[in-house]
Amino acid sequence: MPIEVKHLSYRYSEGSAFSTLALDDVSFRIEDGEFVGVIGHTGSGKSTLMQHLNGLLKPSSGQVLVDGEDLNGEKVNRRALRQRIGLVFQYPEYQLFEETVAKDIAFGPRNQGLSPEETDERVRYAMERVHLDYDQVAPKSPFELSGGQMRRVAIAGVLAMKPTVLILDEPTAGLDPRGRENILSMLKELHAREKVTILMVSHSMDDMARLASRLLVISEGKLLATGTPREIFSQEAMMLANGLAVPEAARLCSLLRSRGYDLPPDLYTPEELKAELLRLWKGVQGC
Repeated sequence: MPIEVKHLSYRYSEGSAFSTLALDDVSFRIEDGEFVGVIGHTGSGKSTLMQHLNGLLKPSSGQVLVDGEDLNGEKVNRRALRQRIGLVFQYPEYQLFEETVAKDIAFGPRNQGLSPEETDERVRYAMERVHLDYDQVAPKSPFELSGGQMRRVAIAGVLAMKPTVLILDEPTAGLDPRGRENILSMLKELHAREKVTILMVSHSMDDMARLASRLLVISEGKLLATGTPREIFSQEAMMLANGLAVPEAARLCSLLRSRGYDLPPDLYTPEELKAELLRLWKGVQGC
């Protein structure tokens, strides 16, 4: 189910004295099964863009096409399209409200009109995908859980709807290292196992280097650049000029090159940098 954005622009408070251009003529296409990272400085328009992709916001101009259909077209079954696109907001655990984990995850499938048996299957499926044990966790109140577990329950509530596309806005924000690792490992596994198309907003360039196959760089409401992580992170000057960092491995590589080490300009993962440093060491040792 590809998503195509065509000349999308959006103004907050349009027509008023406080009108603000949040997105300006943005165009791109997301193919089935991609893992796309969306990066940009705070206030660049990333979250506004994500909310257009499942119809929460309506463009001031331009189109969002989902599987070839205009999400905001007059005759389109907007509800059916939106059910295929799961959106996970920042701090989604704040939206938990049911008395048990199972009931909270079941809320979406139940509203889809699924039978109790089908709903229970969806709950079990979603909890497995986010690495939560059904027998231990399902009967608990979500508010008894750790912050990382609550985050996974909230994501499970979206996965229980069986979306084809999953959109996540800073899914690891505020979590400790263990909670972050659980979420990232779960997303990597979900993408590989289910072939779900994933769009993820994050300020962590290391997470993007690890997970994304393509990046969109947003600045001042415009699509500044798009490309593979290798292509984007090799443009360190562009990144820094737009308030963005590069992954730690890329930063260290740049520092070593400035001190005379013969390293390629497009390293961005710890594994790649380690391999190149071993190559240099073996050269020095005459191996």
